[in-house]
Amino acid sequence: MKFIVDNQLPVALAKHLRARGLDCQHVLEAGSGDAADTAICRHAELQDRIIISKDEDFFYFAKQRHAKIKVIWVRLGCRTSALLAAFERSWQRTESCLNAGDRVIEIR
Repeated sequence: MKFIVDNQLPVALAKHLRARGLDCQHVLEAGSGDAADTAICRHAELQDRIIISKDEDFFYFAKQRHAKIKVIWVRLGCRTSALLAAFERSWQRTESCLNAGDRVIEIR
């Protein structure tokens, strides 16, 4: 699985996931820091990346009938330590949902 972290979330999340051995980039690292949501969706689709974002727009994009993207929708505050802890707590469930084909997984 490959991931791309949206601009509202810290680069530290991408680094944390890479430390777990995952292929993960932050939009800033991909040179897409100012990209529109639709451009990020295209990038994710072309590179087969799962979008990690707090942005509700990605939830709606992924829920469209012919959507080809998957989204991890972060629904909690952005304090980095709390964010990383939430990913650790929920990673097994998140990975299981992604493997099962779910297009939207919420992290709360």
